[in-house]
Amino acid sequence: MRGRNGFWALAFHTLFVIFVLAPIAVVCLIAFTPESYLAMPTNGFSLRWFEALLDNRDFVTSFQTSLMLGLLSASAAALVAIPASIAIVRYRFPGRLFLLTLCMSPLMIPSIVLGVAFLRYLSQIGLGSTMPGLILSHVIIILPFILRTVMNSFGSLDPALDNAAASLGSSPWTTFRRVTFPLIVPGVVSGWILAFITSFDEVTMTIFIASPGLTTLPVRLMLYIEDSIDPLVAAVSAVLIALAVLTMLIIDRLFGLDKILIGNIDSDKNS
Repeated sequence: MRGRNGFWALAFHTLFVIFVLAPIAVVCLIAFTPESYLAMPTNGFSLRWFEALLDNRDFVTSFQTSLMLGLLSASAAALVAIPASIAIVRYRFPGRLFLLTLCMSPLMIPSIVLGVAFLRYLSQIGLGSTMPGLILSHVIIILPFILRTVMNSFGSLDPALDNAAASLGSSPWTTFRRVTFPLIVPGVVSGWILAFITSFDEVTMTIFIASPGLTTLPVRLMLYIEDSIDPLVAAVSAVLIALAVLTMLIIDRLFGLDKILIGNIDSDKNS
C-alpha cells in the first residue's frame, strides 16, 4: 500500500511539473521557428527572430528602461524597508500599526486605481512621464514585498545578539553592520528579487505613467501584440526566461537558493 501511494504521489508531482513547464517549453520552441507566424519549428530551427529582436531598437530600449527601473526601484525599496522593519519589529510606538498598514496598503488597492492616482499626483508635482516619477511609483507598489520578507528576517533574530554586542562596547551602527545585517541578508536578497520581478513585470499601473519615450518592456509587448502577433514575442519571452534562469544560477552560486528561499536549513536543524 505504501509503495502504491508513493507511486501515485510521484506520478502526480511529475504531471504537475509537466503542466507547469509545458507552456514555457512551447514558448521557447516557438521562438526558434523559421516561420513568420506562431508555429512549432517543424522545418528546423532558426535564429531569425532573435536577430530581429536585436535589430528592433524599440524593444532593446524598453528592456534597458525596465532593467534600470527594476534595479533602482528595488534598491530604493530595500533602503526604505530595512529601517521600517527595524522600527515595526523591534519597537512599540504610537502609530506603529498605522505605519505597517500604510506600507502594506498597495497590496489592497487595484493597480488601475494606483495608476490613475499616480498619474494625477505626478502631473501636479512635475514628475509625470519621467524616470523619477516611475521609480517613485514602483517603489510604493513593490515596498510590501520586500518589507514582509525583511520583517520576517528581523522577527526570527534573537534580540539578545544586539544586547551582547552592546555589552561589548559596540555602537548601534556597528552592531547593525557587523551583527544584524549579515544575518538578515537572505531575507533582504529574497525580498529584493521579489521586488525587482514585480517592478519589471508591472503593466497596469505603468501604462498610465509611461510616455512614448519612456516605455517599459511589458508595456512595449502589450502595445506590440495589439498590432500583430508573431514569433518576435516568443523570442522576447525566451530571452527573459533565459535571463531568469541565469540569475537563479548566479544567486545559487553566491548565496545558495536554500538560504534565499527557505532559510538556512543546516542552522535550523542544529537549533
